[in-house]
Amino acid sequence: MDKILSARVDEMILNKISFLAQKLHVSKKKVIEEAVQLYAQKMEAAGDMNVFVQTSGAWKRKGPIGQTVAHAKSAFRKSVERHRQ
Repeated sequence: MDKILSARVDEMILNKISFLAQKLHVSKKKVIEEAVQLYAQKMEAAGDMNVFVQTSGAWKRKGPIGQTVAHAKSAFRKSVERHRQ
């Protein structure tokens, strides 16, 4: 489903979008969508869109992995033992 986007755009840019749309025989919407896709592909190729680097990283732990695993196993064991009785 298409969403509505409202943005103030410099008049020169708007003229370029109109020119490109007319020259390519496509809509202004298509020009903008394809420009964004090309820009995103360029960033992906440069490695600037690595989601794991950009996000907060819930997988990052303060302690070593062994400590995290031991803590999780201990909590699970305690839970199982508590429900056995």
